[in-house]
Amino acid sequence: MTNKPSRIDQAYMALKSAIIEQALRPGDKLPEDEVGQLFSMSRTLVRQVFSRLNSEGLIEIGGKRPATVSIPSLDDAVAAFEVRQALEREVVSLVIKRWTPEHEATLEAHLAKEIEAAKAGNAPTSIRLAGEFHTLLADMTGNPLLSRFVSDVVSRCSVILAVFGRPHSADCGVHEHREIIDAIAAGDAARAWELMHHHLGEVEARALITSSEASPRTLADMLSPYVEGGSIPAPKPAKNRARPRLQVIKETR
Repeated sequence: MTNKPSRIDQAYMALKSAIIEQALRPGDKLPEDEVGQLFSMSRTLVRQVFSRLNSEGLIEIGGKRPATVSIPSLDDAVAAFEVRQALEREVVSLVIKRWTPEHEATLEAHLAKEIEAAKAGNAPTSIRLAGEFHTLLADMTGNPLLSRFVSDVVSRCSVILAVFGRPHSADCGVHEHREIIDAIAAGDAARAWELMHHHLGEVEARALITSSEASPRTLADMLSPYVEGGSIPAPKPAKNRARPRLQVIKETR
């Protein structure tokens, strides 16, 4: 029987998904009180969630200022992709050594989701699924430490793409993932790594181009799909007390 995720885990995953899918943009503020109200959590629990997101480079915390979605620099971006290339080379090598029919079935099922999202023109879902393809591969290495490092760097790259990236090309990503799966299934390590290296190079090239636009929506607007879409009930407003509206303000870049 699967244990039900804790409220902290649920809030963490909701915020992480919102950042990766670019519903929350780099520089958006995350006031503790409003996040706590949205997820029916105390400030103490919100800080635990923020600590996890900060450790993955997704948000910035500290001092008396509200937490904000991270705004990575170009140097951060270059460093992240250098590390990602090194990690995913090892991923390809280990997955080929430990390849099973179950692994192939899992990746094929995931690729089918990517194709469906691309056909539907669902950019946020395509962005999330593209990153999850790489974390799935890392999980298949059987090395939990490597898997954790890959998950971390993939998340960081998602924020980098939100700052500098051109629009996500779902069709290109699906095609490249298809080729990588075929090479791994064939046990062709040299070909698989060549394809992965090229694929990550294309992602990096897309990541270092333009800056992002400011979002005029409120924090509640941006997070409502992630609160209502999961098992976390949206909080009820207090009686005789109007809920304040918070305007999300971008940091000056």
